[in-house]
Amino acid sequence: QVQLVESGGGSVQAGGSLRLSCVTSRSTYAYNVGWFRQAPGKEREGVAVIYAGARSTIYADAVKGRFIISRDGAKNTVYLDMNDLKIDDTASYYCAATSSRIEATSATMIPALFDYWGQGTQVTVSS
Repeated sequence: QVQLVESGGGSVQAGGSLRLSCVTSRSTYAYNVGWFRQAPGKEREGVAVIYAGARSTIYADAVKGRFIISRDGAKNTVYLDMNDLKIDDTASYYCAATSSRIEATSATMIPALFDYWGQGTQVTVSS
């Protein structure tokens, strides 16, 4: 089992940047770690995943070229650098992890495949 704690959310104007952090209780290399988001009235959706061991990453089309997921193994932390933020990026952002073996494809960037979740952090983008 692994515990996840997110931080870094806040309010920013469109075009701005934020960095979200997800501190895990175990080595991030042992888990596939993803960032998901949920806006009011919408389903939770995948944003980005960094896969266990290897450096493979995958992004939702809506954030490609703007968001970067990375990890610092020494700090047991996974980051989500969000640039050129848009109003549509407003949501609660969640960090999640699974130790299950999953393929590095968009088909696996779904909440149901992830077993452990953080409490979420709010990101609000205004015009």
